[in-house]
Amino acid sequence: MSPAARPTDAELGILQVLWASGPCTVREVQDGLGGESVSGYTTVLKLMQIMHDKGLVERDESARAHVYSAAGSRDDTQRGLVGDLVDRAFSGSAETLVMRALESRRSSPEELERIRKLLDQLESD
Repeated sequence: MSPAARPTDAELGILQVLWASGPCTVREVQDGLGGESVSGYTTVLKLMQIMHDKGLVERDESARAHVYSAAGSRDDTQRGLVGDLVDRAFSGSAETLVMRALESRRSSPEELERIRKLLDQLESD
């Protein structure tokens, strides 16, 4: 993921709304953001215009109120962000990333079981 296309925290908030709700107008995104810091209509509009320029969202201009949708899936965006983080902060080491993630927060038994299953699956492939 190029630095120019990497979403900011505010842009990720907007993407979260679009992934959860599907295509939305600026007003619908603003409502979906609720009490988050990026809540003014003009601020949300400007961010979404920037996101469109960055290729993070697509815009349907066929109706009076433009409708925006996420250009990429949640999974693809998360993979790109994690890949970038591994490269920049962990010198390309996925092992170090995983170790730091598991050390930084307590994982539930259910999460640990899903991690074990994923590791087992990766080993068998």
